[in-house]
Amino acid sequence: MVKKVVLLALLALALPLAAFASGIDISNHGGVLTGNNSGLTLTGSVLKIYGSSVGNDLGSLSFTTGAFTSGNAQTGGVLAGGGSFTITGNGTNGVPNGVIFSGTWQPGATWSIVAPAGGANGANSYTLSGTVVSNNGAVVITSQLTFTTGKGYFNGSINLASGDSTLAVPEPGTLSLLGTGLIGLAGVIRRKLSLS
Repeated sequence: MVKKVVLLALLALALPLAAFASGIDISNHGGVLTGNNSGLTLTGSVLKIYGSSVGNDLGSLSFTTGAFTSGNAQTGGVLAGGGSFTITGNGTNGVPNGVIFSGTWQPGATWSIVAPAGGANGANSYTLSGTVVSNNGAVVITSQLTFTTGKGYFNGSINLASGDSTLAVPEPGTLSLLGTGLIGLAGVIRRKLSLS
């Protein structure tokens, strides 16, 4: 009986991983990041690539993060979960019109200084990397955004140099197979338990 429970637990943990497609690549640029140790906010960033759609303005990407749990906005650190992350399409070049994705940052997103003063032309670059989960938990985004400050450190406002994200969307066929498989498995277990 214990073996069956362990097997079912492992199956329940492993199957959702198979339900996600390889992903939709997203690229954005422009916009202004503002913030301090209470969190970061990006506004005005333009969507340039959404999957196979490419254009000068396919929509927008905006977010707010949680507060820093360690480190700080100037030297880098780790962010709490929460905030928001929203991708909105404008209906051009095959991109959906309206909110494409809405979710929250997971704990552990990192704000890192990549090229401290003395890097290329003495400019500082920062990278924000983390995972965002949709509000219903079904869709995941991994995101990496790069910001360049010039020769100083982040002082509360910075322009976005580039942003790359991958949107992992569940495949409907895989999800339906998963659902029918789990229903069948539940029936088998129920039958075996009733015979015991």
